[in-house]
Amino acid sequence: MKRFILMALAVILCQVGTWAQPKATFKETVYDFGTIKEAKGPVKHTFIITNTGDKPLIVVDAVASCGCTKPSYTAKPIKPGKTGKVEVTFSPAGRNGTFRKTIKVKTNGVEKISTLTITGVIIPKGK
Repeated sequence: MKRFILMALAVILCQVGTWAQPKATFKETVYDFGTIKEAKGPVKHTFIITNTGDKPLIVVDAVASCGCTKPSYTAKPIKPGKTGKVEVTFSPAGRNGTFRKTIKVKTNGVEKISTLTITGVIIPKGK
């Protein structure tokens, strides 16, 4: 009987170890710049990412849907309970009207890819 209990305990402890994972939780996943003027140049927004898991979270990459959007991110592992950043710079040059751009953030977390979205309206130069 003792042996059975010890084996069951060992199996449970092994499984608990595999449950421990990092988890990326964003304060917001959509940001609206509102109305921006092309003449004023690039605009920036910082998305806050919190590791709500129990292992270090690593942002592996961040890829924008077009060249007018440049993401940068915290390169160091984010400890459980701590925060990091994904900063997005959008250039309105040569564009006008409504825009919607996405950024795919790849992590080692439970959900491997998170999608961030920026939106707004561009007023062209001279208006």
